[in-house]
Order: sequence, then C-alpha cells, then structure tokens
Amino acid sequence: MEYFQLAVFKGTYRHKIDPKGRLPVPAAFRRLMAEAGAGGLVVTPLDQCLAAYPPEEWSRLEAQLAALPAFSRPVKTLSRLLASRAVDCALDVQGRILLPPALRQAARLAREAVLVGVLNRIEVWEPEAWASFVRESERVLDDVSLEVQWPVPPAPPGAASPPSRRGARPQAKPSR
Repeated sequence: MEYFQLAVFKGTYRHKIDPKGRLPVPAAFRRLMAEAGAGGLVVTPLDQCLAAYPPEEWSRLEAQLAALPAFSRPVKTLSRLLASRAVDCALDVQGRILLPPALRQAARLAREAVLVGVLNRIEVWEPEAWASFVRESERVLDDVSLEVQWPVPPAPPGAASPPSRRGARPQAKPSR
C-alpha cells in the first residue's frame, strides 16, 4: 500500500458565503489540493464547525474507522455521524465549494466563515464561534501546563548528548 502524505493546511482566512451557499477556498489551500490532485473536499460536521477533507485524507479516515472494533458503541456512533452527514463538494472554476443548506445550518454559517487549516483538514467556522473557541482555548493554555514532551532532535555527530528526560536516571559512562 502506497502512503501519500499531503502537505499540511495551516493558517486562518475569512471569506464571505454567497447567497447560493458557495464558499471560496483560500488560494493557499487550493494549491495544496491541486498538488494532491484533489478537485474537491469531503465536508462533514465536526464539533462546532465543518471539517473538510481532501478525498485522499477522507479515504484514510474511513480506513481508520473501519479498523476500529465494529461493534463498539462509540465507534458505531462516530462512524454514523461522520459518514451520514458527509457531502462531496467539488471545487468550481472560481475555486469555491457549494455548502448544502444542511451543512451550513449544522455549523450556524450565514454570510461569513472563517477557514482554518488544521494539518490534514480545513475547518469552516462561524466567525463568532471561532472567536469564542480561540478565547476559551487561550484561557486553558494560560491555566494549565501541557507537559508535552517533544521528541529530542538527533544531535549532530560529535556533539554532546542531549539532556536526559525528566525523571530518567543518568546512565554511567562506559569504562575503557
């Protein structure tokens, strides 16, 4: 099985949704999609927004869901909710996708949307919901220490060894 890694979506963009429900996809996102050969997105509600996946990423998500225990209640619920509300949205010649009314309603989208690159997907938010999410998230970051331990990059040849991880015992140097 060949593994294809799509370049990551990043950045935040604000666009208007036209009266027909067409939403422009930012040029930076369209370039990444074109490089991957994606002519559209698979869009489904997720949390308070819409999650838009290039078809290759959506297929990967489907495979991940299919690999989970089929009779698990949470797996069935997640699979049903994601797949039953997913819609294939093709890019038109002007770089827009048509968001069906049910999707716009699910994310409370009206005339404007905030598009956020989130690594393998694009999220489409109602502007005030996005602003609220950012405020709450920043408050959480101010209140807690994340204790995330990033992988230590490899040291160049001949360089001193990297500092030990917290709680790890130093190892004795071998004798010669």
